[in-house]
Amino acid sequence: MVSFADTFEQQQLKDFAEKAYLDYSMYVILDRALPYLSDGLKPVQRRIIYAMSELGLNALAKYKKSARTVGSVLGLYHPHGDSACYEAMVLMAQPFSYRYTLVDGQGNWGSSDDPKSFAAMRYTESRLTPYANTLLSEIEQGTVEWTDNFDASLKEPECLPARLPNILLNGTMGIAVGMATDIPPHNLREVVNACVQLLDEPETNLDTLLTFVQAPDYPTEAEIISNREDLQKIYRTGGGSVKMRATYTLEDGVIIITALPHQVSGSKLMEQIAAQMLAKKLPMLEDLRDESDHENPTRLLIIPKAKRINAEEIMSHLFATTDLEKSYRVNMNMIGLNGRPQVKNLHEILSEWLRFRIETVRRRLQYRLNKVLARLHILEGLLIAYLNIDEVIAIIRNEDVPKPVLISRFGLSEIQAEAILELKLRHLIKLEETKIRAEQNSLAKERDGLEKTLSSEIALKKLVKKELQQDAQQYGDDRRSPVVTRQAAQALDDTALISNEPLTVILSEKGWIRAAKGHDVDVQNLSYRAGDSFQNSVKTRSTHTIYLLDSTGRVYSSTTHDLPSARTQGEPLTGRFNPPENATFTHLIAGNSDDFVILVNSWGYGFKTPLNDLASKNKAGKSLVTLSNGEKLLSPLLTAEESSLLAIVTAQGRLLLFPLNEIPTLPKGKGNKLIQISSNDLEKSLDFIVAFTILKPENSLTVISGKRTLTLKPSDLQLYTSNRAKRGTLLPRGFQRVEALESGE
Repeated sequence: MVSFADTFEQQQLKDFAEKAYLDYSMYVILDRALPYLSDGLKPVQRRIIYAMSELGLNALAKYKKSARTVGSVLGLYHPHGDSACYEAMVLMAQPFSYRYTLVDGQGNWGSSDDPKSFAAMRYTESRLTPYANTLLSEIEQGTVEWTDNFDASLKEPECLPARLPNILLNGTMGIAVGMATDIPPHNLREVVNACVQLLDEPETNLDTLLTFVQAPDYPTEAEIISNREDLQKIYRTGGGSVKMRATYTLEDGVIIITALPHQVSGSKLMEQIAAQMLAKKLPMLEDLRDESDHENPTRLLIIPKAKRINAEEIMSHLFATTDLEKSYRVNMNMIGLNGRPQVKNLHEILSEWLRFRIETVRRRLQYRLNKVLARLHILEGLLIAYLNIDEVIAIIRNEDVPKPVLISRFGLSEIQAEAILELKLRHLIKLEETKIRAEQNSLAKERDGLEKTLSSEIALKKLVKKELQQDAQQYGDDRRSPVVTRQAAQALDDTALISNEPLTVILSEKGWIRAAKGHDVDVQNLSYRAGDSFQNSVKTRSTHTIYLLDSTGRVYSSTTHDLPSARTQGEPLTGRFNPPENATFTHLIAGNSDDFVILVNSWGYGFKTPLNDLASKNKAGKSLVTLSNGEKLLSPLLTAEESSLLAIVTAQGRLLLFPLNEIPTLPKGKGNKLIQISSNDLEKSLDFIVAFTILKPENSLTVISGKRTLTLKPSDLQLYTSNRAKRGTLLPRGFQRVEALESGE
């Protein structure tokens, strides 16, 4: 007795899973995602075109509902989802997606602005385009192999007998398992010229072919700006990239975009530009407008605020930051005549397709020759019958089975005898003999021509060449995507994208920052958060960078255009930076790019450093001033003149002036001793630096001590002028508690 378990095949799970996945992978590669080199179509596209031809939907037929076509495709050839099938059909009908459309659609088939906006298949109508005839015209002439459909109820072609290399003309894209394809479209005339060159000279190398096919040709008038080396790499290796750029014109200072890169949506592009305008990254632009219509499919207006603005700089920035310039990956992966997927270069594609085309033409001619020979054979029998018409009629009238008698009497074949027996009486006239002889002569001439062509490889190639040139004449057009050399797009730097306005930046004691427009701002009377108050402010511009110092001697940099308005209470700097724990922000610095910053601590050490060297992209900032032993950093000063003097005053009223060029220039650190203070006084806080300033030799110096002020003229300052690191000279009595120094005129 057979057990129940014996009726099942046992297999390791890993073996089953591996085989199942490999089978699935091969199905996706060969029967779904990759195009065939022969006709340039994926299976679903081939089945749609063939089903439409079977429905009689040629270029001269009336339109028929797309749902009828999709239903026929799904029911007879392609048992998959209707939406995927219809989308494949829509793609072949969109002139902005296909370089040479295969489906002629009536109704809403989407727009270049939104290719997915097409109407449902129950609303649209379709038929084949004249170009589709290049794929179908020879299908009934013995040119292709036929295979069973999915349920073996019908036959369908394994490929279509393409008269043109559609694989390059329309291109395609697809994602399989472990591989993908991205074949760009090309110009029909250019590709045909390359094919003709290969037919004339089979030894033609790739370099020569590249003189005919220099670049893809997309269904858009946007420019191809890839350099020649990148374009040649595509055709030498089968892979690479193509860069396209929108075209524009200028009318009265307004930038008008007239063509967009392939598959770039105008509305999404406008959103990208508008987003930059809202983020205040394009302050030179006033407005955007879309004036596209049926006559002008692409007409996007970019309106600057002033006519004097450099339009080329604006467009260069937009090319670099939006889809006005776009790169397209190229991967010419296809299923060759051997049934295997492979990435091929231009020479391999054209050579292999020409082998397919020559073989297709040979099969077509052989099929026609067989038909001609068969007809001549029948005509020979009919002529015998007409020459012996009375005897033939007598045999037919008198014999019960006339067929074998006719064969025996006149030496006919079964086919000839059958043709004689099927003659109608109306054809038994004298004139018919003349028609037979005329048809014989015509067919004999055609037979000789066919046999001559089939026996000569040169003649066969000439015929292929002639047909290619005829199709190029009928379906070809001029290049749409010009190949031009352009400079690389360059995004404008942040300062160029920001309106240059005066700003006052305010820092509070709790580390909150904000900015007010203008330089005449009463910073003391601004509102502050509870428990907070004004600490520091600096006058700058919206295009400049500000630098902040904390109590540990670290420096941070920030843009100013994006600081919160002074109408609010600002934002905490801890949201922008990551200072050390317990550190507080103490000073603000802003100035010109060529300024130097003078950094002095309370213990008499200091140095200068270029302002630009303070910049840091790190949120944690960078170390600048070394502080120890309770040292504090005084408010930094900016200077651009080395000939100035530095004036330093201590808590005990000692004033020292020395040339600014004696201060060392350092990137960071503690610096050198600027004034001599005894270590005992420093440790006991009996003496330390309370203020310093910069003044020109011809300027006076004002010493402020409480309500009292002392103005020292240049002649008076000689008493206090010496070299760096000296002790300084005591100020007059009553000025031993100096609070500030001010440089006069």
